[in-house]
Amino acid sequence: MKHARRFVAGTLTAGALALSLTGCGDSVDPIERLGRKTTEARATPSPSGAASPSAAGRGTAAAADEAYKKWGLSGPLQYAPKPAVKPQIAPAKAGRVQVIDRIPVPADDKVVFLTFDDGAEKNPEFLKMAADLKLPISMFLTDNIASSDYGHFEKLRDNGSGSTINNHTLTHPNLRTLSFEAQKKEICGQQERLEKRFGKRPTLFRPPYGNHNDDTLRAAQECGISQLLLWRVSMQINNFQYAEGSTLTPGDIILAHFRGPAELKGTTETEMTTRMLRRIQEQGYRIGRLEDYL
Repeated sequence: MKHARRFVAGTLTAGALALSLTGCGDSVDPIERLGRKTTEARATPSPSGAASPSAAGRGTAAAADEAYKKWGLSGPLQYAPKPAVKPQIAPAKAGRVQVIDRIPVPADDKVVFLTFDDGAEKNPEFLKMAADLKLPISMFLTDNIASSDYGHFEKLRDNGSGSTINNHTLTHPNLRTLSFEAQKKEICGQQERLEKRFGKRPTLFRPPYGNHNDDTLRAAQECGISQLLLWRVSMQINNFQYAEGSTLTPGDIILAHFRGPAELKGTTETEMTTRMLRRIQEQGYRIGRLEDYL
């Protein structure tokens, strides 16, 4: 896709590129830069606990109709309940938003979180998959990519899984190359578009490629954003790419993309997601709803 090729230009530093080469044979075009390098805040863990209504609706396994078999999984997915006490996240500096690249859960709480970016692919089969499995997805949408069919993402939001729609700018620029005012236009402009279309201004924001600076944190705060979300694990076509180590870590925020066969070398969005869910299961992790922990 024309927009897809534009995303990549000028975004990977030499260090980030070297980091991204683990599993490069599976790499997605374009690939977002791993968020670890851009994180400017750290957090400390605290206990988690009982289930929320949204988590209770998903249950501790897949739906009773054994939808997991339909979508190529070997067993039911496991879902984490809403914590009784939210993890303690380092507060933001005055006039800035919090920056989060991993949720600080206890080391024995094997929970990860699903996030999907941009909105290029709008596959009806993925809607069925997400609804059948009740996947809690935090979506970060870019207006000039997703707006051709915002209804697709509205269906994903409203499928009973507790999925949410969040801000990923108007046009997906490298924000570090823009002035404060230009960054604010990108972020606030998407806030306004999403509020007009979906009736709510998001409080979560993900900068394209993970690239941000102090102006980004100030602009996001002035646009009504509370937290800037990064990641330490990204899903490629077949496998995870890790910012550090070679396995998932409790609290990992997983980055995936709304992508189709043109960018996934013939793989469909549902096939990629099945592989991602298998990797989560193989490592013994549950899936949490990100917003329940924030």
